[in-house]
Amino acid sequence: MYALASFLAGLVFGVGLIVSGMINPVKVLGFLDLAGAWDPSLAVVMAAAVGVGAIAFAFAGRRAASVLGTSMSLPAGREIDRRLVLGSLVFGVGWGLAGFCPGPALVALGAGKIKALVFVAAMLAGMFAFETIERARSSDATRERARGA
Repeated sequence: MYALASFLAGLVFGVGLIVSGMINPVKVLGFLDLAGAWDPSLAVVMAAAVGVGAIAFAFAGRRAASVLGTSMSLPAGREIDRRLVLGSLVFGVGWGLAGFCPGPALVALGAGKIKALVFVAAMLAGMFAFETIERARSSDATRERARGA
């Protein structure tokens, strides 16, 4: 049941991205071009997504388990730190340069768009680099603690 629900949620999400134009980099870049020929249509898509998300989080925050019976694991942290700001900047720059963010890029890749293939490859390389750096940092911190003990 969980796999079916996951599939259906992903399908609805993907169809929504296609219908809204979020997998079209030209449309996304038009939305981001505030000084040029600005296309505000994606603002409606984002506002609707924020509204649905706010309702879902309010509902989920009152539950101990999901509708399908799995445990709820909502984020607890609310602090804005350097890593969050830098990660947001990198995400925004990538979105502005490519016209894709991860979800729409995967849907566009499934639709056979070559530009999405390049984006997804770069995204995966960035994820791998991040994990490698994080493991090295964690290992260094563990060694420092062992030396200090």
